[in-house]
Parts: sequence; structure tokens; C-alpha cells
Amino acid sequence: NEIYYGNLAYGIEEAANVYFDKPATELTLGEAAFLAGLPQSPGTYDPYNNFGMAKARQRQVLDLMVRHGYLSMDEADAAFNERPVAVSDLADPAIALEAPHFTVEARRRLAELPGIEPEMIERGGLVVTTTIDMDMQAAAERIAAEHIAEHGAEYNMSNAAIVALNPNNGEVLAMVGSVDYENEAIDGQVNNTLSLHQPGSSIKPLTYAVALEQGWTPADILWDVPMEYSTGVGAYQPVNYDGRFHGPVRLRDALANSYNIPAVELLNRVGVANLLEMSNRLGINSLENDPARYGLSLTLGGGEVTPVEMASAFGAFANGGHRVTPQMILRVEDNRGSVLYEAPAGPGEQVLDERIAFVISSMLSDNAARTPAMGSESPLLVDFPAAAKTGTTNDYRDNWTVGYTPHLVVAVWAGNTDDTPMAEGTSGLTGAAPIWHDTMTAFYNMPGIEQKLGGASLPLRADFTPPPGVESRQVCVLSSLADPAPAEGGCPRQRAEWFLVGGLDPSIPPTAVPTPTPVPTLAPQPGDPDAPDVPEGPPPPIREDLGYGVLKIGVLRLEEEQQAQVVAAMADLWNALPDGVPDPAPPVYCEAAQEHVTAEGLSFQLFIAAPSDPGYAVRARNWAQANGVPIEPGVPCTAELIDEAEQAEAVQVAGVSYVLNSPRHDDEVYGIVPIIATVRYDPQLVEYYKLEIGRGEQPSEWLTLGEVMTEQIEEEVIEYLHADALPDGTWILRLVLVGKDGNFINPPYAIRLNVVPEPTPES
Repeated sequence: NEIYYGNLAYGIEEAANVYFDKPATELTLGEAAFLAGLPQSPGTYDPYNNFGMAKARQRQVLDLMVRHGYLSMDEADAAFNERPVAVSDLADPAIALEAPHFTVEARRRLAELPGIEPEMIERGGLVVTTTIDMDMQAAAERIAAEHIAEHGAEYNMSNAAIVALNPNNGEVLAMVGSVDYENEAIDGQVNNTLSLHQPGSSIKPLTYAVALEQGWTPADILWDVPMEYSTGVGAYQPVNYDGRFHGPVRLRDALANSYNIPAVELLNRVGVANLLEMSNRLGINSLENDPARYGLSLTLGGGEVTPVEMASAFGAFANGGHRVTPQMILRVEDNRGSVLYEAPAGPGEQVLDERIAFVISSMLSDNAARTPAMGSESPLLVDFPAAAKTGTTNDYRDNWTVGYTPHLVVAVWAGNTDDTPMAEGTSGLTGAAPIWHDTMTAFYNMPGIEQKLGGASLPLRADFTPPPGVESRQVCVLSSLADPAPAEGGCPRQRAEWFLVGGLDPSIPPTAVPTPTPVPTLAPQPGDPDAPDVPEGPPPPIREDLGYGVLKIGVLRLEEEQQAQVVAAMADLWNALPDGVPDPAPPVYCEAAQEHVTAEGLSFQLFIAAPSDPGYAVRARNWAQANGVPIEPGVPCTAELIDEAEQAEAVQVAGVSYVLNSPRHDDEVYGIVPIIATVRYDPQLVEYYKLEIGRGEQPSEWLTLGEVMTEQIEEEVIEYLHADALPDGTWILRLVLVGKDGNFINPPYAIRLNVVPEPTPES
């Protein structure tokens, strides 16, 4: 009862049901003879596609029965002339397939396997063992359908697709090509896991992997500022999804928060051709090997790929850098039990340094790093370690989330099969990510999941394990630095970061991390009885690299007329900047030369390194100065400026350090907001300090918040802003220091805040 009759009918009982909608015991002579002719070549004699050939085959069967004495010619003629005489006499050809998209694709792949000839498939009788897990398949089908039913109307999103595979052997465990295979309105029979879609930002991790191969580290800095690139057909100005700029960001933060501008600049540095090569190496074959076709927008999803390809590529991050080839068929046997094909076991070829795979996984699983853009409780957070990346196309036609653990990769696409745009604002975080979250959670909570994932060697809920050749080091949290940033306290806040030991060659011994030599913050003032003794020996360096993008530099703060001197001195250099680069803003500081290290009025401050590219550096400095971010000045102090500083009176702003640590410039605030500040000063200069707030960009009236204060503090809460009592709109909050003479010590530290209504919690 294993003979194949075509149309997924095995055995005479199934054939009778499929073709005549009746049990075999109720078949007529004509119907039985009709079916008896099909197994010789089920594809050739498929009655739904070749009814005439099937009918001719029935005649042959009846004639053979006459020849061997089973029927008379009259009986054979009568049987031949009874139904079925046309395809309309057959039962409805619709077949209820389990895992239909998987089944159809596995059938297609069966015909391409080595040693499997087409006639073997048409003849039937093959025993095909596939990779699908029906429990996981059923869960994925249910979750996709439920999410579309619940949110489809809200997001104008009619379809979703899910593919799940084991990154350690490539086995496809679940494949949902649409939420309803039979629904023609959504092109349900189209398998969206194999269809081309723009991946949006979900392809960014491959750009970062290229950068790590070229020697970048996750601690390197990209400046998220307004940029413009020449494309040959016009200017390209990338924008972030939130429409804002975020200043200096390390690679970890740029990837985790999916900032677009840093990703474009990174691709500009590492090369489009190298991203295409990396994509191909990790199993994405749909992209053409032509950098000119895509340009820099490739890192934002400017090409088209399939969810199966994306799952394969992310699988290499999950398994330590091995290429993943999706497998749907494990074994094929003939009806005698002889093995005709067996899938290769184990991981594929090593195509990516395992340390780079680990670092990418570390960045994509860092919930704290992605919180500024995604929120701390986003759908990307599950109750076990997992890495994930979302993607959204500019026109809202495609939503993605691709995520993984060391044992499982799940890629989700959501949208409309006919490319109709979804509702504006529908992102990978709102459309695809909840489906990914619920699918991963359902899989990991299944009984026997360890066996389903092939008897995973690591604990199922284990974190990504650091391989040999990586080490953790402390780096400065860039957002903790605000201008002015006095150097004596060092970086206010640090965090751990992973580094490839010795670079890309694991045989190189660990790189020594230098301990910076302390330097004085302010040169002693002559005649000051409280001034510290000047240490003997050589003077401290005027400029010191503290590592990972933070510099300690001796600088002078410039007044307006002094800025004009520096602008004049830099005129020739700035005039030579490339076309399209904006005019540099007047500098806030100038950098002193080593011979002036003991000059009066000089202060040592912490700065964030500026980009090495001159045009990029101008854009970064302009943004940083407008937003109170301490960026490497990049302009030297002239001899005249040093002379002026030498002749200045002892009481200067340089003897004072004050900053609002939180909230930050341009923050949106609501409810009750703690105000955190740092205030350090020479008591001989300052009488007290206070907080003031005024409405609008240039307030005409100022309201003092709380009481005046005299205690020196370090990142402490000094007051609470009751934003819920303020009208919505722009407000200026400033920290004011009042000198012994009763006048302000200029300039106040001022930030712009946007008071907004408190959001309503989602149900």
C-alpha cells in the first residue's frame, strides 16, 4: 500500500479518496482501471494536468485485462465509456497539505539531489526523511496567523513569514511562507521565506563584521551627525529612523540602536564590494556582485534578499563563523531500504573568524546598549540570552527581525506579498519583532526542545561563550562626557568591551593596555598660596591619548574675539576643504603646544577624538559644539593667544568646572525629572550656584528652581524638575554660578529641553 499514484496519494485507498472522494471498496471497474494505470508514471499520467494521457492509459489497462481473460471486450468498452470521461468527473484537486510551503520546496529540492533521477520521483515509492519538526511548525503557523489577525488591520499588514533553522547543521525546522496557504487575496501560496524582499537594517551586522575583519573594534567611534555623500547622480543624505543625530557613538551602540548614519559612514570606509563579498560568503547569493548597482544604501537594505538567506547568514554568527547551508531533506531511501542520499552532518566551512562572530553576537544581544532606541523591554528581549536585529524599509513595505541563540535561528518577515506599503511608522520592532519574540519563546518552552535542536552540547539557555583570543577591557561611556570635561577626575563612567587579542592574528600575544600618567588639571597660578608644588622632572604631556577615542588635552577656552583670531589663522586650511563641506563653526577651544604646558590659564580637559577625514571632522565639530559635546578642538593656539593668557588675571572660568549631567541637551521630558549636576570650584571665586529655567529658545524671564547651593558635588541630584507642571514646548534649563562680586561667572551651563505630554501606557 505504498505505491505512489501522484498528487501525494500513496496506496490505493488514498488514491480513491484523492481522485474520486470514495473508499477503494466503492470504486467501479472503470475507476479502478483508471487508477491502476497511474503508478507507472504518476507525473506523466497526472489526470489533472494530462487527462487525455491518463484516459489513454486506462484503455491500455482494460485491453490488458481482456488479453489475459479477466474481461470481455464489451465489458472493457463499457468500463472505458463510464465516468470519468473528463477532468470534471474527478474529485476537487485541492489537497490539504501539512506545512505546505515546506512540502512544496522540499519536493522541488528532492529533484535536485545527486543520485535522484526524475523518473524515480514520478514512479514513487521513495522514502524521504525531512528536517521539519511538526510541533515547531504548528507553533510558528499559529503565532504568525494570530499576530496578523490581531494587528493586521492596524498596520495594514496582511502577511508574515517565518523560517527557523539549526545553525549547527542547517536543518530547517519550520517554514511558514504565509499565514494562509489557501488565501488567494494575500497570495498565500507564495513562499515569502524564499521571496526577495529588501532587508532594511537587518543586514547591518554584515557591514560591522566586515569592519571587524579590517581591524575596527566595537569601541571605535563613529560620529552620528548630518552627512552628505556624492553618488554621481546627486547628493545622498542618510537620516536616522528617529530623525535625530546622536553624536559620537561607539560601534556597539551604533549597531545595537540601528543608527543609519554611522552604518553608512562605516560602509563608506570599509567598501561596498567587501560587504557584497561578506554577504556571499555567509550564504546570501541574491545580491549581484556589482558595487555600483547598490552604493552606500546597501547597508540600509538597498538590495533584495530572502529570509532563508538572512537566517543562513545570521547562523554563521550563531555557530562561531561556519557557513550554514539550509537542509530540508535528511535522507532518501528507495522502497527496498537502500539509501540513495544522505545530507552532510555537522557545521559547514569556517568562513568567519569565530571571535568576530562572537563580538557581533555580543553587540546584538546587548539589551542595555540598544535601550536608547529600542527601550529596555522591547520585543527583542526574551528570558534567555539571544541576539537580534530588526529591519524596516523606508517605504514601510518590509518588516524584519532576525535573531538567534547558539542553537536556533529564527527569521521573520512581515508585510504584504504584493508590496503594498504598511501603515506609516510600522517598523521591524512593532511588526516583525513581536512575532519573533513569541516564536522564540514558544520554541524554547517546548517539551523536549533539546532533542529537537539536535542534542545541543551547550546548555540550552547558555549565553554566547567568548572564544580564545578575546579579552574584556574598560572603555569610557561617551555620553558621560559633557563640555567642559575636566581631566582630573578621568572618565565619569566606564563599561566593559570585548577586543580581539593582538588584532586579527590569534597567535599575537595580548596587547598591553597603557596606564596614563596623571597630569595637573590647571597650571599653578603664581602667588597662589594654595597652589600645589610643581613636581620636579619633565613637564607632563600637553596631549595624551587615554585610549579608545578619549584624549586629554591642554587647551585655552576662547572668547568671541579670540575665536576670530583662530578662524583667521585657519583660513587657508579651511578654504581647501572639499566642496559640500559646511563652514566650520568658530572653535570653542584651541590646543596649546607642548612648550606652553605651564602657561597660565591653560586647563586640561577630556575630549572625544574627532574623525580623521577633514570634511567629516568639520561636520562632527559643528554638531558637537552646538550640543555641548567635548570634541577634540583640532586647532592650535596662536602665540598671541598664549601671551594673552599669560597676562590674564588669576580669577578665570578655567578655575571652575560645572556641568548638567542629566537631563541632556534636547531631551524630551515629562512627569518629574531628577536634575543631576557636577559642580567643582575654587571657593575664593564662587559665592553660590543655582538652577534657573526659562520658556522658549531665548527666555526673557528666568525662574529659580529650589534654593541657592554652595556644596561642591559630583554627579548628584540637586533638584527635581516638575515638567508635569510646565506647558508643553521648548524650555532652557541653566546652571548659574555667582562669583564673590555678585555677578554671574559666565557662561552659564544651559541646555534646551522639550516638555512633552506623559505617554499613555499601552494596553
